[in-house]
Amino acid sequence: MPNASPRPKHGRRTRRRRRVDPARNELVSSSLESAQQCLFNQDYGTAFVHYLLVLNLAPIFKDFAKDAFRFTLFKWAEELDSVGRIQDLFDCYEQALELFPNDEVILNSMGEHLFRMGFRDEAAGHFHKALKVRPDYPEARENFYRVANWLVERWHFLMLNDHGRNLKYQQAIQKAVHNGCNSVLDIGTGTGILGMCAKKAGAAEVYACELSKTMYELACEVVAANGMDGRIKILHKKSMEMEVPKDIPHRVSLVVTETVDAGLFGEGIIESLIHAWHNLLLPPQRGENEFGQQSTTGRVIPAGATVFGMAIECLEIRRHHRLCETEVGGLSMATAGELRSPVSCRSEPDDSMEPYTTERLSRLPGGYKPLTEPFTALNIDFNNVQELEGLSSREVREMHLRVTQEGQLDALAVWFQLHLDEENSLSTGPQEDTCWEQAIYPIHSVKGFVLKAGDDLIVEVSCRDAYLRLCSVAVLRDGHKIHLDKCVDSQLPESNPNPEAELCTALASLQTAQSQTRDVCVLECSEVALLNNGDYHRSFARALAKLISQLKIKCQNQERGSSFPSDPAPSSHSSGLLYVLDVSEGFSLLSLIAASQGHVKAYSSVEKRKQQEVLKRLACSNGISEQQLEFWLNHTEDEQGMLQRPSREKLWSAIILDCVETCGLVRQKLMEKASLARCLLEEGGRIYPQKIVVFGTLVESDTLLLESAVQGQEPTLGFNIAPFINQFTVPVHVFLDFSTLQCRHLSEPVELFVLYLMEANANYTNREVKVQAMSSGRLTAVPFWYDIYLDEEISVSTLSQNSHWKQAAVVLQQPLEVQAGDWSKRPSILLYVQDDLSMH
Repeated sequence: MPNASPRPKHGRRTRRRRRVDPARNELVSSSLESAQQCLFNQDYGTAFVHYLLVLNLAPIFKDFAKDAFRFTLFKWAEELDSVGRIQDLFDCYEQALELFPNDEVILNSMGEHLFRMGFRDEAAGHFHKALKVRPDYPEARENFYRVANWLVERWHFLMLNDHGRNLKYQQAIQKAVHNGCNSVLDIGTGTGILGMCAKKAGAAEVYACELSKTMYELACEVVAANGMDGRIKILHKKSMEMEVPKDIPHRVSLVVTETVDAGLFGEGIIESLIHAWHNLLLPPQRGENEFGQQSTTGRVIPAGATVFGMAIECLEIRRHHRLCETEVGGLSMATAGELRSPVSCRSEPDDSMEPYTTERLSRLPGGYKPLTEPFTALNIDFNNVQELEGLSSREVREMHLRVTQEGQLDALAVWFQLHLDEENSLSTGPQEDTCWEQAIYPIHSVKGFVLKAGDDLIVEVSCRDAYLRLCSVAVLRDGHKIHLDKCVDSQLPESNPNPEAELCTALASLQTAQSQTRDVCVLECSEVALLNNGDYHRSFARALAKLISQLKIKCQNQERGSSFPSDPAPSSHSSGLLYVLDVSEGFSLLSLIAASQGHVKAYSSVEKRKQQEVLKRLACSNGISEQQLEFWLNHTEDEQGMLQRPSREKLWSAIILDCVETCGLVRQKLMEKASLARCLLEEGGRIYPQKIVVFGTLVESDTLLLESAVQGQEPTLGFNIAPFINQFTVPVHVFLDFSTLQCRHLSEPVELFVLYLMEANANYTNREVKVQAMSSGRLTAVPFWYDIYLDEEISVSTLSQNSHWKQAAVVLQQPLEVQAGDWSKRPSILLYVQDDLSMH
């Protein structure tokens, strides 16, 4: 055996000096010089290669070259991203992290790229590692909070805080196990709670599967912490990919699952149960004796469900799903075509559309009005595999619903009762105190159609693609059938006392509509709500008109004084035009509103072809020439280059920034964009908005606590879960409707912070705020919103009734007792402004 004999021991020897390699040193020196020269020439790809060579051969240069290397990496990554070389981009980051494995800036940057590409689990890992390296790194902290909302959705906290729901599931599982179901599979285990209930009830074998990597790892931690490691086998895979005996040794006698959403079938429970019955479950029991020989037969918890629905009128739903305005910011919308949300209740499947959205009806601003009594839309037995397999091929069912009170038809609201077994059931109805929302099937096909008491609303119910679809198709009135999908605008005048005349008007409208074809353009729900925000567009029209009038006067004065030497600085007035850039996210009419002022060339950031066509039609019908409207992204290589001059000789008269996300947070990197935009303005030009004032108030709200973390000191059903899932608690609650939030107001609204977009020197990094409590109670949260000032006089509020924005709230981890009259000096509630706004 070579080298088997023991080596002789030697005394301590003098360490040999490393031999100098002149050729190596020369290569390092020349490569470093080349890297710096390439960086100066903006040849980032070549510079990156040279830096890699230098730092691999001579690690001693790491501290010296770190900042330049980071900058080179980020610029090269931008170029790779812009041309779609995604794998090369990630390869570069992997090479960078081999050199700097604990560099929080590189870790965070790679996480941002991963998150944008949809790799949320991997992104979270990089953000988390960056925070371990530097816990006070604000960018990584904000990114981790954002990704946490995706990885562990907020309903997990609500469900674990729903003691009634948890107890009923536990009772149903205990009953099944005590009656012979000894082997259990928990599909979509989440935190592992249902599988642990089965094990605690005495099941001999328990298996669980979870597709989400984050939730799988969380379930493993929870199970181990509760002493069941090795007693529950958890698989990181989809149940439909599981096989016997590869994944589990034999078929099980019980499947437990809660893979249902507000529309019941949206998380794929039908497909997963069909697969389970054919591949993972023992055959179902035949006969009346339900609990006979449970160990040799299979069953499912929940056993089945009943779906209910009703027609409703709701302004909040209406304004998020179809255009309600005939004029927006002074522009006629007559030629816009049909603008609507991507949520369609049509019975024909369409991969580009979602069949329903979700809302908590009890918390909708403005409330809702039931137009029909609740009706039973569907019954389903999860223990009948033939029924499950036949669901998608069921014939469309036509239902006639008697209208009980007059109102506009805006949506069908749907909820269900989940039958866990014969004794235990859960309801997701709008009147229940539950963690569930309701499914909403909005009406697109009719604008302003008023249902009358005594009408029959005809609804089609189908499940053609394993999604429950409800579609309102017609109304029976006085023996006549009015088809809603062909009715463009059949609102009947309320002042007409003659029912026959009303009917004739509706039928005449129908005849006209049949000969018309309308262009359909799909917008996001928030974009539709933005179009319906009249105050927003009127405010912008006034502010733009004021600025453009001022600049026109300035231009005329300059022309009168043209005998004096001209300013050598570039001017936008050499062609007689003012240049306005709208860099709003998504669909925006602000560029058209600017162009309608005259002598303006407006640039829009809208990039989708269908949406550009809508803007062109609106421009034409509102007397705006083609030369006055350009699509800015058609002239730039990528979105990173949006903020640049309109041309070499010109500057912008106005730049419109999209400052606040629909969720209620200030957009990331806003101040960085504002800083760049200021450099691109002509003299007298303006950024819109000019400033943002942040307002907040102190509240006591158990609702926000329940939606933010698992509450209480007691274990959930006796299991220790809270410390693990609460790792994903985020301090800021978004998409909040403050007007309907269940809370007690403990103070008056107070100004918290101001962001100045036009005056860089006026900004401050943090501010300490003192707030006087007007009521005693537990301070649990600080909801906040914005007044967005377009100029010193014109502003819009994100808290207004018709706002398309939601609000947000900082939720305190530990509630604070306050007394009426106290001045609460809250140094821990600070706003930090870096590239974006964060609140702590």
